[in-house]
Amino acid sequence: MGQSKFREHRFPVQDGLQLYARSYGERRRGRTPVVCLPGLTRNSRDFHELAGFLASPAAGGLFVLSLDSRGRGGSERDHDKTRYTIAVETSDLIAACAYFGIKKAIFIGTSRGGLILHHLVGLAPALIAGVILNDIGPVIEMEGLMRIRDYLNAATTPKDWASAPRYLKSLHGRDFPILPEHDWQEMAKAIYRDEGGVPVADFDPAIAAPLQTLTADTSLPDLWPQFEVLTGLPLMVVRGEHSKLLSEATVEEMKRRHPNLMAVTAAGQGHAPLLHFDGPKQAIATFLQR
Repeated sequence: MGQSKFREHRFPVQDGLQLYARSYGERRRGRTPVVCLPGLTRNSRDFHELAGFLASPAAGGLFVLSLDSRGRGGSERDHDKTRYTIAVETSDLIAACAYFGIKKAIFIGTSRGGLILHHLVGLAPALIAGVILNDIGPVIEMEGLMRIRDYLNAATTPKDWASAPRYLKSLHGRDFPILPEHDWQEMAKAIYRDEGGVPVADFDPAIAAPLQTLTADTSLPDLWPQFEVLTGLPLMVVRGEHSKLLSEATVEEMKRRHPNLMAVTAAGQGHAPLLHFDGPKQAIATFLQR
C-alpha cells in the first residue's frame, strides 16, 4: 500500500461486535469530515490512496474515516450470519459516527456502501452533509449483480502472493484496461489478508451466500424513493466506463431528478472504480471543496 499515514481504531457497535476503522488527517473546526464505505466484500484498504490524498494539503487537509463493515477486513466476524444486512450495517454506521463524535459528514459509498447511504437517509438524514455514490444508484442492473454472483461463487484464491496480481488481472482485466501492474498488486493487498504467507479473501464467506440463489428473475428493490430524499443534498455519482451494475440510462435519470448532480465517468474502469485515479480523484476533491 502507499505511504499515507493513518491511525487504526477498534470500537463496539450496538450488539457488542468490534468494528475496525482507519482515520487519515486531523479534525479541524469548520471542516466537514469524510466517511468512506466499501463494497460488499471489500474493506477500508480500498480507500487508502484516496484517503491519503484527501487528507493531504493538496486536497485541503480533510479528516477521512474509512470503515470495515462487520465481517470484513479488520472487523469481527459475526457468529449470527443473519446480521449481514444493509439495515444492520446502516445501524453500525450510525454507531460509528456516534463513537467518533461525527455529527455530520460527507459520505463516499462504493456499491453496497452506496446502498447503505440510500438506507441512512431514511434513518439519520441529519448526519448527511453530502453523498458520493461510487458505481451505484437507485437502479441495480441484474447483469452486473449476476457477474458479482458468479465471481464470488466461482472464485478461488491465488496460491501465493506472487501470482495474486496476475490472478486478479485475469478476472477483471477486461473491465479495467487502465490499471498498470502496480495497481493490480495494490488490489491484491486490499482484497486479501495474509495467512502463513498465503493470500486469503478478507471477508466472512457467509456475506456472499445470499447471492448464490440470485437468478435473472429475482426482484430487485426500487430505490428511487430514497434517491428523492438525496436530491435535497449535494450529490455526486462516479460510474465506471465499463460498469455493468450502474447504467448510463440510470445516471441520466439521476441527473434529471437532481439538476445539480455532479456525474463523473471513470475512464478505463468497470465495477467498482478505483477512486484515486486521475479524473475521479480531482472531481471528488472539487466536490468536497464546494
